[in-house]
Amino acid sequence: MSITTDVSGLTQLGHASRIPASPEEAVLERVPNPHPGTRYCVRFTAPEFTSLCPMTGQPDFAHLMIDYVPRDWLVESKSLKLYLTSFRNHGAFHEACTVGIGLKLVELLSPEWLRIGGYWYPRGGMPIDVFWQSAAAPEGVWIPPQDVPNYRGRG
Repeated sequence: MSITTDVSGLTQLGHASRIPASPEEAVLERVPNPHPGTRYCVRFTAPEFTSLCPMTGQPDFAHLMIDYVPRDWLVESKSLKLYLTSFRNHGAFHEACTVGIGLKLVELLSPEWLRIGGYWYPRGGMPIDVFWQSAAAPEGVWIPPQDVPNYRGRG
C-alpha cells in the first residue's frame, strides 16, 4: 500500500532552514493526515527543550512530551523542531512556554485531542512540571502514559 502526502506547500522540509530568532518568527507547518477517519495517537518528545528565564536571562531546561489525536492535519516535524528550538533565546515562564506551545498546536491542527507535559528541571532547587490538554482523552484510542520520571537530584 502506497500513501502519498501533499508536501507542495511546505517551505522548510527539504531545504536548508535557519533557526528562527523567536517563537513569533517561527513557522509551524502542517501536512494532510494520510489516514483521516482513523483514530490514532502521535507523540513527539523533546528531551532537551531550552528557553530563558524572563527575569534573569538564565537558561531553563525541560523534557517536553506532546501527544495528539489528529483529525485532518499532522504537524510537519521539521517545522516543529525549528519552532521548539526558537525558544532557546525566548524569555518566558515555564507555564507560558508549555501551555503556549499546546495552544499554538491546537490552533494549527484542530486535533481531536492534544496534551503536553513540560517536565522542567529545577530552578532555585525546585522542579516545575506543567501539564495541559485540550479536552478529555478520547475513548477507544491507545494513549500511552508519559512516564517521564520526576526529578530526583543526585543520590
